[in-house]
This record gives sequence, C-alpha cells and structure tokens, in this order.
Amino acid sequence: MTAASQWLHATTGRIATDPYSWMQAVHWIHGSGLYTNPHNDGPRTLNTTTVAIAQEISALTECRPSIAYLARKVKLSPRSVKYHLRMLRETGLLVYRSKGTRIAGVGGRASEFERTIPVVFDEALGIRTVGEGATRRPVGIAEKGRKAIGKLAKKAARKTRRPRRRTPVSSRTRCTPMQVGTSGTSTAGSTHSPSESKLASGTGKSPTIKSSKRGPRKLNKVGRRYQLARELTQMVPWLHNASVARVAWIVRHVADEGWTALEVQAAAELFVAEREPRRPSAVLAWRLRGAHTLFNTPGKRRVVVEQWQDSRRAEKARHTEPAYVPAQQGPRSAAARREWDQAAAAIREQLTQRQPEQELLPMSSIEELTRDEVIAHRVEAMTNPEIIPEMIRVLGERDTRRLYTSRLVDQCLAQLAIAARTADLTPAF
Repeated sequence: MTAASQWLHATTGRIATDPYSWMQAVHWIHGSGLYTNPHNDGPRTLNTTTVAIAQEISALTECRPSIAYLARKVKLSPRSVKYHLRMLRETGLLVYRSKGTRIAGVGGRASEFERTIPVVFDEALGIRTVGEGATRRPVGIAEKGRKAIGKLAKKAARKTRRPRRRTPVSSRTRCTPMQVGTSGTSTAGSTHSPSESKLASGTGKSPTIKSSKRGPRKLNKVGRRYQLARELTQMVPWLHNASVARVAWIVRHVADEGWTALEVQAAAELFVAEREPRRPSAVLAWRLRGAHTLFNTPGKRRVVVEQWQDSRRAEKARHTEPAYVPAQQGPRSAAARREWDQAAAAIREQLTQRQPEQELLPMSSIEELTRDEVIAHRVEAMTNPEIIPEMIRVLGERDTRRLYTSRLVDQCLAQLAIAARTADLTPAF
C-alpha cells in the first residue's frame, strides 16, 4: 500500500469488526510471504515481533498506541517499533484515522489508527462481503476457505511471544576498566554433572540432598519468649495494652526455664506488694523478680498455680455471697436485736411527732388519689406498718407497691417480722 492509500478514506480494505478477526488477517499475511520490505532499513518481512506488536494493538479499545507504550510492552527500541508499524500500514492492516503531531502547550499526540482487513485476504479465502468502501462487512465464506480460516482462528487465539536471543550481541570479549581482556568463562569451579550412562541407569545422585518431608519449625529461645509474651497479653486482663516486645524481655528468665503462661500469671497475681509501679509491664517485672530462682521446679510451680486458683475461687465466693442479712431474720445476737428494736421504735416516734395524723379517706383505685394524699398514705405507713398487710388484702400487692413503693413496703414488712419474730408475709428481698 502506498503512502496515499494508508488513510481511512483512501483504503481498499474493510474495517475489522473485532480484534479477533483482525488477528486472523495478520497471521495470514505473516505466513503468506506476500510482503517484502521495499526499504533499506528495518526487517525484511513480517516476523514474530510484528505479530506481537499487532497483539498489543488489538487489545486497545481506542486504537491510539504511542511509540513509547509499544516499546515498553514489547521491550523494543522506539525505532524498531516504528519499523514494524510501517510494515503493518504497508500491508493494509493499519490505516491512519488521524496522524500524530505536536501541539503547542499540549505536547505530542499519538496517531490514531483503524484496524483494517486487506482485499487480498478476502479474495484468497473466498469471504463474501456486502457494502461499499471501508464499511463493508462479511456475510459468508467459500467452502475452500473454511479449513484455512479455522487454522487462522487457532493462531489468533494463542499468545505470540518474541523468541529469546540465543547468541550474544557481540562476539568480542569485554574489557575491564584497566583495558585487560577477559575470557567469557568464569574462573570459579563449575558444577560437575554425571555422565549420560549414569543418568540413564539411575545411579547419578544430585549433590544437594533435598528432604521430601519437612516438619514444623521449632522456636528458638527468642521465639519462645515472644510466644509466651503474646499469650500473656491475651490472657491477663491488665496486660492487654502492654507491648509484646517489652513483656518478652521481662519474662526472658521464666521463658528460658520452660514456664507456661498460666504459671506466670499465677506467680504474678498470687503475691501482690503494697506499693507497686503503675505501668502494667513494670508491675509484671516487679512481681516476677527472682521468681525463676524461687520456683525452680515444676512441682513448686504447680503448687503456686493451685494456691492462685484457690484464692480466685475464694474471691469469687466473697463477691457472690449476699452483703446483707435477710430482713426477716434480723440481727443474730440478742444485744443487736435489742438495739434494732430501739432504733425502729425511735424512728416511729419521730415520724409520729413530725406528721400529725390525717384521716385517710377510703378509696377504690389509687388513680383517684392526689399527690398530697399519696404522701399522707406513705407517712401513715411509716408510722403504722400494720396497714401494709391490710392494703395488700384490699388492693393487691402490685397496687400496694405502686402506692407505697417497694422499698417502703419491704421495710414495713421487715419491721412487722422483727416484732412478731415470725411473719406470714415476708419482704421481697
């Protein structure tokens, strides 16, 4: 194709409907040998490198490949990329849609191409087309070209790569900075390879013995310290925010002796001093000082763990037992009972003196009472606890507690239980 025919409006080929069909045409021209480079520079004909560049172009959504992009993808020099693009244009596989140029203030813009299929390809394979110019589209293929198009389809589906260079660029020996010639072989000893007879018989052995089975790696001393420190920061609540590296340095002695995380926690929490540092890691160092020499046997450490567990159970029991004496029982000693009765009588006397007795009107529902009447009922209950059982029989326990509050009802019932030493009605607590 001449330079004037390498434009979209002047080409005789048709626009490829998809990159896959265009790569079939590229492989056909590459294998046909119809193209020969008329110039004195560049490759003589289409080669594998040209096909590799065509694959990169076919993968572009917008066919505007820059020289630098193709050179980076195919690992060629920009000059070599220009040679192969020129061959693709001269075979009719690429045509210009707009030619690249330099715009002031913008910089260089790459040329925009259109992937086209030459007429010679359609004629050789018997592809029938309809339409005019570059917008022609294929509608069928002759029987003779179906086998060939199938082979081209397999080639287009494969990824073409450039062959590696097997010969050196220059056969001349390289020189050192002192202009001393060196040979291409290394002076280091070469690896000895067994003979072919030994390889065939299977008697040859590799100098490097490889182990087929490899067990889990064992931790060294430092790894064991860090493992113990990580377990402590997860188990001990007051060490959650401590640095693992700092804790590993603190427990280095006990970790080397084979202590477990439970043993370290037991030794650190069993003996607590009166004055200790505030930082958690410093507290751990303070409590563990000399522990590896004091508890130097597994038996001693087992005793420490058992004592620590017993103390934890006792502490839990102290927290779970009730912190008060049930009201229906009252004080256990006789002297305490007398003081309890005297205090209750004094409270009733004070309440009677402060609040004059008010006549309580009968009621059918507590919603009918005003705020002052509710207060009067509660004061009457504090001075005369005997009305609480009567109100429970009349209103029920739920409404009675709504009127007098649960605390006042329980206190009145407790006073009645103490006075009678036995009570049919007991408080909720």
